Amino acid sequence: MLPTAALADFNAALSAERVFTDAATLALYSHDETPRSCLPDAVLFPASHEHVVALMRVALARHIPLVARGAGSGNVGGALPAPGSAVVSFECMDAILEFNPADRYMVVQPGVVTADIELAARAHGLFYPPDPGSSPYCQIGGNLAMNAAGPRAVKYGVTRDYVLGLRAVAGSGAELRTGCRTTKGVTGYDLTRLLVGSEGTLGLITEATLKLLPAPEARATLRVCYATNLDACKAVARVMNQAVVPCALEFMDQRSLGAIQAAGAAADLPAGTEALLMVEADGAATDLPRQISALKAALHGDGVLELAEAGNAADVAQLWQARRSLSHAVKRIAPLKINEDVVVPVSRLAELVGHIDQLGERLALPIVSFGHAGNGNLHVNIMVNPADPQQMRNARQALQQLFAKVLELGGTLSGEHGIGSEKRDYVSMEIDAGSLEMMRLIKAQFDPQGLLNPGKLLPQ
Repeated sequence: MLPTAALADFNAALSAERVFTDAATLALYSHDETPRSCLPDAVLFPASHEHVVALMRVALARHIPLVARGAGSGNVGGALPAPGSAVVSFECMDAILEFNPADRYMVVQPGVVTADIELAARAHGLFYPPDPGSSPYCQIGGNLAMNAAGPRAVKYGVTRDYVLGLRAVAGSGAELRTGCRTTKGVTGYDLTRLLVGSEGTLGLITEATLKLLPAPEARATLRVCYATNLDACKAVARVMNQAVVPCALEFMDQRSLGAIQAAGAAADLPAGTEALLMVEADGAATDLPRQISALKAALHGDGVLELAEAGNAADVAQLWQARRSLSHAVKRIAPLKINEDVVVPVSRLAELVGHIDQLGERLALPIVSFGHAGNGNLHVNIMVNPADPQQMRNARQALQQLFAKVLELGGTLSGEHGIGSEKRDYVSMEIDAGSLEMMRLIKAQFDPQGLLNPGKLLPQ
């Protein structure tokens, strides 16, 4: 339990109405989308930058670990409390502080729902490109912490590419303002890009200045069915080796398709479909026919069973609803979903998919693969029964072998989910000892007591 003196200090810093230690609240904030949980000692609800400064001072004085939390929709334990910690929930800091359409930026607090940023921008003919699958409920603070992405990353990039500046409180208690409000600026070290993706281990972000783009006039969506995974992967490589860059290029394997069909979507696939690509183009309405023609030419090839263009907005919405529901639909396959988001160069995607198929056969595990093929970013879902010791042993082997193959192919262990507590033991497979030591020195400079999100990101 939170020591009495620390509770009194937090109450004084925030007010008693913003400090919760009751059993129901602690249980609610004890987990994210991973199967693990850990009860915090308290849950804190700051409403301003000044509140965050004040609670950081209490944590430093009382040596209490702090774990920042958005919506808790992460897959790697990034928001999982540590023993003896206090969760800092940013859901009350949910204001758009400034919106400047003329200069195409928006200043937001970390608790703003990502989809609400997009809605506000669209009302002025602009848009915010990063679109994680959880955007209807995830919060921008969590996106910043994990450098989230989504389907549009293939053309537009990831969260980091749309952050002009930040306001934050370091683990030392220092207040930081990073970046600027212009799209060009090279004054000093780039602390903005250092903080984005640091998983709340260096500082608590209280404001973000986001870059916006003009909204595309129109878009068109293709659904392409293939006889084999290899055929689909070869088509991905062809698409990414011609001049028209799609704004989304999504891959789904046979088990993925079975999961969404069981959930009532995509029921009209041609017989023999083993893989599906969803391809979207956007831009000026007058230019879309040219783009679609080029994409169709690249998508045609061996194994094509169907190549269809969505006929209207309702068809497009149905396609994307099926894709966005996929992560939850596959949970019906087994009680536990071990969700990885590895990335390889697009030219090596076919090798990775083939290796995953072999892993599943060799270790007798259902493995579901889907994701952002245009970036070489696959969500590899190993489906297991945690009550079966042999399956769990096989799953651990599968992870080790998957990661080894990804690195052999020139890839990386995570594209958008982050490392958190779930992947940290594998980080040294990718990052050399000298680089890890430099990262630990950076962590010590920002967070000398090691209070911010302990047990995450960097291996012991």
